[in-house]
Amino acid sequence: MKKSSLAIVYHRQPYEEVAVDGGVEFRPNRSPNGIVPTLKSLFNGIEAGRGAWIAWKIFEPSVGVDFDRVVHINDVNGGFTVSRLPLTADQVESFYHVTSKEALWPILHSFPQAFQYDNVDWETFREVNRLFAEATAEQLADDGVAWIHDYNLWLVPGFLRELKPDARIAFFHHTPFPAADVFNILPWRKEIMESLLACDQVGFHIPRYTKNFAEAAQALCGAMIDQTARVSEALSPIGQALSEPEVPTRLDHGGHQVHLSTAPVGTDPNGIQRVLETPESEDLQRRLVEEMGGRRLMVAVGRTDYTKGMIESLLAFERLLERRPELIGEIKLLVTSVRAASTMTVYETTQREIEALVGRINGRFSRFEWTPVVLFSQAIPFEQLLAHYRVADICLTTPLRDGLNLVAKEYIAANFGRTGVLVLSEFAGCAVELPDALLINPNSHRSMDKALDRALDMSVDEARERMVKMNKVIHDADVNHWREQILREFARLRRPMPRPLAASE
Repeated sequence: MKKSSLAIVYHRQPYEEVAVDGGVEFRPNRSPNGIVPTLKSLFNGIEAGRGAWIAWKIFEPSVGVDFDRVVHINDVNGGFTVSRLPLTADQVESFYHVTSKEALWPILHSFPQAFQYDNVDWETFREVNRLFAEATAEQLADDGVAWIHDYNLWLVPGFLRELKPDARIAFFHHTPFPAADVFNILPWRKEIMESLLACDQVGFHIPRYTKNFAEAAQALCGAMIDQTARVSEALSPIGQALSEPEVPTRLDHGGHQVHLSTAPVGTDPNGIQRVLETPESEDLQRRLVEEMGGRRLMVAVGRTDYTKGMIESLLAFERLLERRPELIGEIKLLVTSVRAASTMTVYETTQREIEALVGRINGRFSRFEWTPVVLFSQAIPFEQLLAHYRVADICLTTPLRDGLNLVAKEYIAANFGRTGVLVLSEFAGCAVELPDALLINPNSHRSMDKALDRALDMSVDEARERMVKMNKVIHDADVNHWREQILREFARLRRPMPRPLAASE
């Protein structure tokens, strides 16, 4: 079997499995948004058939593994293999729903008060990461690139380095990375950091997260920052909450160089525009405008998570109706807060609070012909969501902490040529790219209230000017720009290099 020159390691499979006539078809993801289509696009840059994707697939132990471990996929990105790592439901529950979401997620987002340790089974987390490393090693050429994604696979690089000493190993964080004093709350901090320092490259969305990682690596493992760079103006506006004028670009760990990459993921504005110009989308946009009947529409889109700021958005909308009663009957808020899987109980309280708030606001302010808040707890198909973005006057994107936030960029892309207003948390990673949004502190009622009033009262000329500037940003730094940056960085990685010293050495 020809080994892969690029293996992408991510927990989700890169397609949808559809039962057809007693068999299974692998179909492209119905929604073109999200990280999976973006990652698959990197297979376009390599020889056909030399790409691999490593993911899990649940099996029932009493039945055994009743699916092919490795399948071949042909799609617009060229042919590639998918290695499906068999995991039991109990393994997934422990490693992903408990350890990752209850212990690691709150620390990454600087919510130490939400950190839960008692249910963690670190041995299962370690074992699943080892299995991912073994599955990757089976597919990867000795000198190939393994690109590992996100915190639930933190230990894969260390295991993979033992199995493939000459491989080029890269890691990308889709979440924030916290300051060292918060990261160090994790009891497994040194094991995690030593695994990441086995990489040739570790990547983040914005300079702040890169810097936080480098400083934690210094403190925990004695890594030395041996190269830094000035941050471009596009990623370091003065005075913002997440601004950093200088960023580490390389670490030295026992003679092993770890390159640090800062590359915020882009969206596909041209693709979004094509969707919005289809007859189906244009018809939906017309119907939405007619249904609003001259009222103004606000949207707040995300999944149920205490870090996403949806509760803060709802409270701000309630205060708006209290403060400006002339808006009662004249404005509607569309909220999508997609429920987490039923096994992920850590988000149940947040879901209940959101539903209770929506009920309270609607109970207080509804009129016979008008309901102020519409809540969707299931995902709206992406094409339909884009039509809502297109006609929405205001988008509220108010996470308390976020790695990047593609919703903000998708809203901008959908508003080409229009005058929608983006109200954006300064703690979303993309805020450093989008200084022309109305930036708010979601922890401050005054900041939220002032921004909503300004968004509603903004002149058409100012709104258009801001949207034009933000559209230029997302076109200049679109998903293709991100992809090309990643491929250039991979090309610069060279093995073999001196192995990092273990703590015992």
